[in-house]
Amino acid sequence: MELLINAFNTILYQPLFNALILLYEYLPGHDFGVAVIVLTVLIRLILSPLMVQSIKSQKGLSEIQPKVQEIQSRNKEDKEKQAKEMMELYKKEKINPFGGCLPLLLQLPILIALFQVFWRGFQPEMMASLYSFVPQPEAINPYFLSLINLSEASIILALIAGAAQFFQSKMMIPQVKKPEKKDKTSQFSEMMQKQMLYFFPIFTVFILWRLPAAIALYWIITALFSIGQQYLIVRAPAKHQDEL
Repeated sequence: MELLINAFNTILYQPLFNALILLYEYLPGHDFGVAVIVLTVLIRLILSPLMVQSIKSQKGLSEIQPKVQEIQSRNKEDKEKQAKEMMELYKKEKINPFGGCLPLLLQLPILIALFQVFWRGFQPEMMASLYSFVPQPEAINPYFLSLINLSEASIILALIAGAAQFFQSKMMIPQVKKPEKKDKTSQFSEMMQKQMLYFFPIFTVFILWRLPAAIALYWIITALFSIGQQYLIVRAPAKHQDEL
C-alpha cells in the first residue's frame, strides 16, 4: 500500500501541486483562483483526446437509441435474446457501449490528486513537496478576485457548480423521438434519466458545500469545458445538418 501511495504522490500529486504553485507565482496578479482556472484548463486540454472519444461514444449510443428501444420492446419477455440482439447491434454499428466510461475512469486518479492538492496545498508543511526549481512563495493568498477564500467552503460556488453540472447532464441526455406508446422498459428508462438529471447536481452541491472552494471552482471550469466540447462535437454539427 505504501508503494502505491508513494507512486500516486510522485506521478500525480507532486506534479499537479508544483504546477499550481508555478502558475500562482508567475501569473500576473498572483491570484490563486486564476491559477486554479488555468491549471484546470491545461488538464482538460491534455485530457481532450480521451474526452472527445467519450463524447463520440455517447453520441453513437444516443443515435441508436430508437433501435435499442425497439429491441427492448420486442424482447421484453426474453432477456437473453434481448442482450444478444443488443450486442449484435453494437457490433454492427461499431460502438463500444463502455467506450464513454473508460475515459471517465482514467480521470478518477487525477481528480483525487487535485482534491488532495486543493485540500492540503494551503498548509505550510506541504511546501516540502516543491521541486528544487519551483520558487517557494512566502505565503499563498487563497482569495479569488479578492472576494472568495478558496481555502474555505463557499455555498455560492457550490451552487454554481451544481447548476453547471445540471446543464452538462442535460446535454448528455439522448435527443430521440418519443414513441407514441411507451412500454414499461421505456418508461423506467425515462424515469431513471430524469432522476439522474437532478440527482447529480444535488449530489454535487452536497459534496462541495463543505469542501474548500478551490475544488468547487475546479468543478465549475471542468463542467463548462465539457459543455463546450459537447456542443462542438454533438450539437453544433447536428444543428448545421438541420439547417441544410
